[in-house]
Amino acid sequence: QVQWVESGGRSVQAGESLNVSCTGVGRRFSGYGMTWFRQAPEKEREFVAAISWSGTSKYYADSVEGRFAISRDDAKNTVLLQMNSLQAEDTGTYYCNIDPVSYGMGQRPLDEYAYWGQGTQVTVSS
Repeated sequence: QVQWVESGGRSVQAGESLNVSCTGVGRRFSGYGMTWFRQAPEKEREFVAAISWSGTSKYYADSVEGRFAISRDDAKNTVLLQMNSLQAEDTGTYYCNIDPVSYGMGQRPLDEYAYWGQGTQVTVSS
């Protein structure tokens, strides 16, 4: 059963900006930390950004710090990842996920996530 849908990915040129979003379908995000991950071809899935259940704390991978911004709108049951100054290294499939327990900070180990959506593909050409 689909729990959320990632969308917004497309092909862009290096230096451009892009927003990807994660919208809950069968699952409410309110009260849960949320995290964005990405996976490049032939590489392991990696952490990108996380936001706490309250939205007051945000965390970023060093590689995207200062360029990406995560936000949430619980009324719309959506988590947004704003990506600026995109680089070829940002290419990959972007996935969101929800903490397995409530009132968390996001950024849980990968093996704690039981469900993954289909992701959204971001391709950055240099």
